Amino acid sequence: MELIQLGPWDLSVAAVLVLALAAISWRLRLGVEVQLLVAAIRSILQLLLIGLVLKTLFAQSNPILIAALSLLMLSIAGYEVMARQQRRFKGLWGVGIGSLSMFISSFSITILALKLVVQVEPWYTPQYLIPLLGMMLGNTMSGMSIALDNLTYNAWQQRGTIEAKLMLGWDWDHAISEIRRNALRAGLIPIINAMAAAGVVSLPGMMTGQILAGSPPLEAAKYQIMILLLIAVGTGLGAIFAVWVGSRRLFDQRQRLRLDRLR
Repeated sequence: MELIQLGPWDLSVAAVLVLALAAISWRLRLGVEVQLLVAAIRSILQLLLIGLVLKTLFAQSNPILIAALSLLMLSIAGYEVMARQQRRFKGLWGVGIGSLSMFISSFSITILALKLVVQVEPWYTPQYLIPLLGMMLGNTMSGMSIALDNLTYNAWQQRGTIEAKLMLGWDWDHAISEIRRNALRAGLIPIINAMAAAGVVSLPGMMTGQILAGSPPLEAAKYQIMILLLIAVGTGLGAIFAVWVGSRRLFDQRQRLRLDRLR
């Protein structure tokens, strides 16, 4: 079956529905109508732009351009991890923890999948690398953002309990261990829910896209299984690394709680 092309009118119908939702938000005084419209405009512009960029990349397969786009995606994801937190680390630590964690988890898992599972040659073929890396970064970004937000917020709320443990002779690792475990649980809940509901409650995005593009449903299911399992591993590894580095950053060399490193 040939793919049905969407025109400007088709997209405008969805846009009108978003405007209607913003109007309902304004009428109910929810206060999110501006954020909703800005997010919608950003998503439209960003997706159109990435569509043009990917068209060029697919035609050229230039490793330098592919690397530049990958690093740009990582940088933006690192910023978004910081931007969604109520209490965030000051300075470069705010962006650095998320970016480094995603680099270690998402990039390594993506390259591993391309080399050992998909076995595409060369492994940096943009038709495979960019979509797979984008899904890995997007999902690990959400998990790490939730985990780090949970860590810093609860450390701030429970600072008295942590300092009391330190005064009783506990080291920093044990003093914050329960908060750290809760943060990791919170960060892993979205991907656990996604895996539990996949195929029963919802058809995940990649599988839906492949089916709409005409791929056999069973083949689309295989790719989606691979993606979900890789995302789970990437989210888990990234969240563990980010939460450990973040919890260590909350204490100095003398094992004193340093909440002045948050804002």
